[in-house]
Amino acid sequence: MLIFQKVADLQRWLNSRREAGERVGFAPTMGALHQGHLDLIRLSKNDGTLSVASIFVNPTQFNDPKDLEKYPRMPEKDIPLLISAGCDVLFMPTVEDVYPPGEEFTVKLDFGQLDEVMEGVFRPGHFLGMATVVNRLLNIVQPQRLYMGQKDYQQLSIVRDMLRQLGSPVELVMVPTRRESDGLAMSSRNMRLTPDMRATAPVIYQTLQWANKAYNGSNAATVGAEAMQKLAAAGLKPEYFDLVDGITLLPATPQTNMVVACVAAWAGDVRLIDNIVVG
Repeated sequence: MLIFQKVADLQRWLNSRREAGERVGFAPTMGALHQGHLDLIRLSKNDGTLSVASIFVNPTQFNDPKDLEKYPRMPEKDIPLLISAGCDVLFMPTVEDVYPPGEEFTVKLDFGQLDEVMEGVFRPGHFLGMATVVNRLLNIVQPQRLYMGQKDYQQLSIVRDMLRQLGSPVELVMVPTRRESDGLAMSSRNMRLTPDMRATAPVIYQTLQWANKAYNGSNAATVGAEAMQKLAAAGLKPEYFDLVDGITLLPATPQTNMVVACVAAWAGDVRLIDNIVVG
């Protein structure tokens, strides 16, 4: 696996591979990698693309500076994991490489309600920072395929809409959420859970499964409210539990073709998110 830190060096090498007829698959990450991240790499390899991963803790998508400070950084563990998954290239830029001083990269698009509901309510500005860095990294790497995990479903929905608005030829590939044996969605934040909260956190997935069975096509609000109560009773602090249209992210109705149940809850001082497609 090759490791690049400078944009020009990475682009020069990737251009040589494209000239040789190779297609590029890209998996952007913030490091602290787990098997869910490695699934992105494995799928890229299975698709026959040159697999490129990035590790960049993007400061513009953290609302709380303390959260940015606490975010785990462990390249000494991440690099061997990427190698084991068959990653071809790792891009590890500095903030100055991604956002050169004096240049403006902010994405100026209207995402409608996509960035206003759920996470948008509790993390204002987060998706602007996320969209900006994803667009910036796509412009640097110029892949044919972009691999992102289902766990961050709202993020994925906004990236899909960004690609549509920009007329981008990049194909977005959603990779299913990888889970621990007890159902907890794999996340870099899980390592910050206390033993008690780690034992409680699987209630999130259990509640999603309950909602999948309880939803009858016309009781989204009722199911969501009862799910919030279940999470609180287990000792978590839920922020939302919404059943939404899988494209618009608006509340599910009897006419909704694809319903996604989305949840965010605090387990102690660690905020966890998860979702499942209902039905």
